[in-house]
Amino acid sequence: MTRATLNKPAQAGAPGSGVGCEAQGATLPGGSASMGNEADRPKPGCARREGLVQRCPRPIAITMGDPAGVGPEIIALAFRDAPDARRGAFVAGDVAALRRAARIVQGASGVPLPVAEIEQPADALDAPPCCVPVLQAVAPPSGQAALPPFGQVSAQAGRMAGEAVFWAARSALRGAVAAIVTAPLNKAALAAAGAPYDRFPGHTELLQEQAAAHLGVPVAQMPVRMMLANDELRTVLVSIHVSLRKAIARVTRENVLQTLRIAHAALVRALGHAPRLAVAGLNPHAGEGGLFGREEIQHIAPAIEQARGEGIDARGPFAPDTVFMRARRQEFDAVIAMYHDQGLIPVKYLGVERGVNVTLGLPFVRTSPDHGTAFDLAGTGRADPASLLAALGMARRLAAR
Repeated sequence: MTRATLNKPAQAGAPGSGVGCEAQGATLPGGSASMGNEADRPKPGCARREGLVQRCPRPIAITMGDPAGVGPEIIALAFRDAPDARRGAFVAGDVAALRRAARIVQGASGVPLPVAEIEQPADALDAPPCCVPVLQAVAPPSGQAALPPFGQVSAQAGRMAGEAVFWAARSALRGAVAAIVTAPLNKAALAAAGAPYDRFPGHTELLQEQAAAHLGVPVAQMPVRMMLANDELRTVLVSIHVSLRKAIARVTRENVLQTLRIAHAALVRALGHAPRLAVAGLNPHAGEGGLFGREEIQHIAPAIEQARGEGIDARGPFAPDTVFMRARRQEFDAVIAMYHDQGLIPVKYLGVERGVNVTLGLPFVRTSPDHGTAFDLAGTGRADPASLLAALGMARRLAAR
């Protein structure tokens, strides 16, 4: 089967040996030793080429996620096992939490995985290849307070995870990082952390509000959508984290049309051509001509017609139980799903470790793994970093366009 290249996961390399790195307490301050004339000294991470202006890439920020979950561990595993995939990336989070994770993933081998504290994002571009560069983006536990225990919902863990996302969003909005990749957070812990974190059901809504505030517009004028993708299937959701009853109420002509516009614009940039968008119906058999519901007739079909009038290659509505198979066979580039589980179940069935969540409509690139905090695995060192590596690879490709 031919597979889409946009979502091909990054290839993992051999485990790092730690040779040549400093100990876990290493710090990489900004700047470097004198190199003669200040004007001749390359900036951190810049490559000087003969006859060319020096090239200054921006790093990618990976938020650590909930420290009680697998986020720090999958990050540590990615840095240990896939040096090429995570080059030019750093962790926005808590140094102590990443050092704890590094000790766990080194396991019985005893090969150290050093964690290097950096002072600014650009320092990550010059970090030793076998270290995990971490920027202390959250307030560390105060006094003698320990890190949150693994596998438990806590306000402390929710606050630390939320702070890291706030920091990364603001850094992306001011152009300090090329993209952000968010490790999983726990929505109950986020709510337990209180204001301002309890206002947000998850990453998507938090990032949407930050972007709207940065641009000085109401949140309603910063519409975003979730796309879940792997190397076989992409699906974009009309609604995200709401109850099924509310999701059905949000299947309106305006919301479906807005989803089509956002998906079209994002995939034109990602694919380099106009995408073929299939639209799933809400009801069984896409309503069967109104016998099983009239949302397709009253809302979905009119939205498709208007989108086609705007030059968007939208087709449907199609029966939800078959349209995803047709997209997997490359008949379509993406499927517009009417609600969360309708769109996510098909992608996750193909393999959670291969899926990537992309937020469409933001003024910066954001991706994340296609799984949660996995409290049952936290602290064991057995979590799989494949989805994080896929998210990092996709963020890199999208940021380069």
